[in-house]
Amino acid sequence: MKKVIVISTSLRRGSNSDMLADKFVEGAKAVGNEVEKISLVGKEIQFCKGCFGCQKLGKCVIKDDVNDIMVKVMEADVVCWATPIYYYEMSGQMKTLIDRMNAMYEQDYKFRDVYLLTTAAEDEEETPKRAEIGLTGWIDCYPKSHLAGTLFCGGVNEPREIEGNSKLQDAFELGKNV
Repeated sequence: MKKVIVISTSLRRGSNSDMLADKFVEGAKAVGNEVEKISLVGKEIQFCKGCFGCQKLGKCVIKDDVNDIMVKVMEADVVCWATPIYYYEMSGQMKTLIDRMNAMYEQDYKFRDVYLLTTAAEDEEETPKRAEIGLTGWIDCYPKSHLAGTLFCGGVNEPREIEGNSKLQDAFELGKNV
């Protein structure tokens, strides 16, 4: 059994990337993993100020929801990020959270496998590549971890437009195989 954290970064309720995240959660739970999904809807996540206080304290000096999320990420065996693609890149709130988890850099962490689920209105194969590169930059700072898998569903724009799409089953299967 693995401890799995799924971070859904879309701020739109009923979003397509959130639905992929839900299917990943279902798959991971189906094989007995302990799974927690964290939605950024309603979370307060301020921008990093670049003060590096986190390197001294082991946590961010800003008092918002980031430190609680960061602790859960550090204690997980598997981290799965789900994001809509905006202008061929990860969502701003995902990038802001990644920046703010800088306090993890000098600490021990358990996660080894990192997954990325993405959705976009565009459906070209290269659409999620910049988001993957951006996430890989974060993963590179944690050398015991690696990008274990990605899943992209293009051609979905309106809320819940992904319903009935075969990529939902793919997300379930990906979750089962963590």
